[in-house]
Amino acid sequence: MRAAAVFALLLAVMTFHEAEHVVQLWQKDVAEASCPNDCRGLLGFAFDLEWIHFAYNGTILLALAAIVGFCRLWRTPALAGALALQGYHVIEHVEKLAQWFANGGHSPTPGHLGQHVPLVELHFAFNTAVYLLVIVGFLDVGAHRRLWTARTPMRVAAASALALFAVGATAAAWSQRPPTVRLAAGVHAGPLVLDRAQRLVGEPGTVVRGGIRITADDVVVRDVAVLGGENGIEVRDAENVLLERVRVLGAGLDGISVRQGAVTIRDCDITSPSQAQGIDISFALSLPTSVVQGCRVSGGSEGIVSHLAHVRIRNNRVSGTSLRGIAVTEMSMGKVDENVVSDALGVGIFCGDYSACEIDDNTVARTRPDRASGNPTRDGFSIVSHFGAVATVGENTIDGDVAAFIGARVEHD
Repeated sequence: MRAAAVFALLLAVMTFHEAEHVVQLWQKDVAEASCPNDCRGLLGFAFDLEWIHFAYNGTILLALAAIVGFCRLWRTPALAGALALQGYHVIEHVEKLAQWFANGGHSPTPGHLGQHVPLVELHFAFNTAVYLLVIVGFLDVGAHRRLWTARTPMRVAAASALALFAVGATAAAWSQRPPTVRLAAGVHAGPLVLDRAQRLVGEPGTVVRGGIRITADDVVVRDVAVLGGENGIEVRDAENVLLERVRVLGAGLDGISVRQGAVTIRDCDITSPSQAQGIDISFALSLPTSVVQGCRVSGGSEGIVSHLAHVRIRNNRVSGTSLRGIAVTEMSMGKVDENVVSDALGVGIFCGDYSACEIDDNTVARTRPDRASGNPTRDGFSIVSHFGAVATVGENTIDGDVAAFIGARVEHD
């Protein structure tokens, strides 16, 4: 009877955790929340720490192994399968925890398979498979029948205590959600300063004139157009910042300027005057990788550039730049993949100043030579490795040359 009660308690805890993953999947694929910031289930707003996920999954593995071992259930196929699958699940979380510590207690922590499969769906699949196998095993060994013969007060007390704990923990965690500020359609005077965790969401036709400045962690800015300002959107000393579906026009220096910050920028649209830059991510080498994905950047001197930062620049369209289309420079470490760079003057994709770059699956077209500069490194090259940099170049579609200058190397993958 005690074994059946322990088995039932394990299943109840797993049921609550499975509900968390269902909510997380709903947030991402149905509610279209701003992930990863708001795709945390219910408890994640307070407990989204990698060591907590590791501790939970390790405890589930130990509890399941104890039940199988003490009750001699090794020959129950569903429980044996659940034990094996949860064992690998823990291996994934060991790798995620190691990545978390290596990143100074920050994301990204994709684990092994998460480098190839979306994390939310991957861990939903792991949890669901183990959960269903445990249910089948619970029924197969008849634990439900033994439990039902127990005295009613024991069942009621256990169920009530678990329900109260679940409700209390969920309410406490949900109360930690950052507030959402909604900007009405129309023009709002800037600069707006976001100095605490929040979500700034615009309606169709929302415009901020004069810029947005972000100085706090865990900030989301979504569906907002920004006009003018020295910098369109500034991020200063802030991490876990998400800029999604933002449009920036006419900023004087940078469309999006990130200094000592870690950001994810998705589906942006930036148009810059000739002297400005589109996106600049700098001085963040000790911080997690910043991601620029799915953006359209046109005009300006450099479209997307990093200095002393970890970056992933993926699936963007950069056109009409006067210096370089995409640049990973000044000891940055970056992966540049699946981008389209067109009509750049001088250089399409640049890896410079002792940076380490992976350049793969990009399309670089119509790069024009900058003969007015008199600089031979700007003679319309599709890809350039410069001044001690190492560029690992994979399969790219280019109509110009690949070149290395001043002690730099190009390694073909």
